[in-house]
Amino acid sequence: MEQKSAILALGALAQETRLDTFRLVVKSELEGVPAGELARALGVPQNTLSAHLAILARAGLVVGERQSRSIIYRANLETFRALALFMVQDCCGGSDQLCAPLLDGLRSPTKRKSRAG
Repeated sequence: MEQKSAILALGALAQETRLDTFRLVVKSELEGVPAGELARALGVPQNTLSAHLAILARAGLVVGERQSRSIIYRANLETFRALALFMVQDCCGGSDQLCAPLLDGLRSPTKRKSRAG
């Protein structure tokens, strides 16, 4: 991840409603969350939430998929993984014994369950 992308993602998460939204979308990653359901769960007007979702989407942190009349949002965990790796890539001055488990986990994510099954 490049520094500009990291700044965009961190900026998107640096607001309470957007952070809460992202965490809720991550929690429901496999099935996704309709925008209206997100708004209700967070107690935010739908037009306000739409603006927050647009910022998260521009940062690459969420992806919206139209299903009939709804837009279902899912987290882009690859972008978030890249952001986390960017933040700790020089962890502990490169000391393997201190940071290897964390860095290895970020570099080789576990395979996610299929959305279909």
